[in-house]
Amino acid sequence: MLSPKSHRTVLLVNAAIMGVLTVVALWLGRWPIAFVALATLGLSLVPVIVAERFKVTLPLPFLVATSLFIFASIFLGEALDFYERVWWWDLALHGSSAIAFGLIGFLFVFMLFDGDRFAAPPLALGLIAFCVAVTVGAIWEIFEFVMDLSLGLTMQKSGVNDVMTDIIINAVGAAVAGLSGYLYLIGSRAGILRPFIDEFIRLNRDFYRKSLDRFRR
Repeated sequence: MLSPKSHRTVLLVNAAIMGVLTVVALWLGRWPIAFVALATLGLSLVPVIVAERFKVTLPLPFLVATSLFIFASIFLGEALDFYERVWWWDLALHGSSAIAFGLIGFLFVFMLFDGDRFAAPPLALGLIAFCVAVTVGAIWEIFEFVMDLSLGLTMQKSGVNDVMTDIIINAVGAAVAGLSGYLYLIGSRAGILRPFIDEFIRLNRDFYRKSLDRFRR
């Protein structure tokens, strides 16, 4: 749910930036950039709409990171051709998206255990988080292949090398998410994503009822 004022501020700033870019692109007759700017704005609203639908409160860092990721991948990557200009751009986005999807998979499955860290099998949930991220990455590669084949695009750039590099980076990001979920469940303080997991659970206590005592201490 989008209740904090800071969350609305992020959306308004994002909408204002994309709105200005759209107007400028239309003024200059850059129709593809105008379309991409509108698409970026639309996609940035998807997490908020989903959160409102399922009554989930999104942490502010997640909302900011999602907006930045969509802006970096759709607008900077496609409209301004950062994928060609910056050699590591595609790798960074694949890795970060794998971590995000893996973390989402972990939090969703952990929700099924009502947040009971002692009942949830750590290795199984860590593996599920890994598999979710790898699956999403594989589906994205299939999407790129279909777009290139049907529309004559070059989303997969150098072909097999690009695909395999993306899959490897995606697997590394997925492993980071899976390991972070595993470490969280065994009570380790070493997981780099632990602060985010704690914050998400704190904001959505109704879904993680058995974690309430932990946050009261």
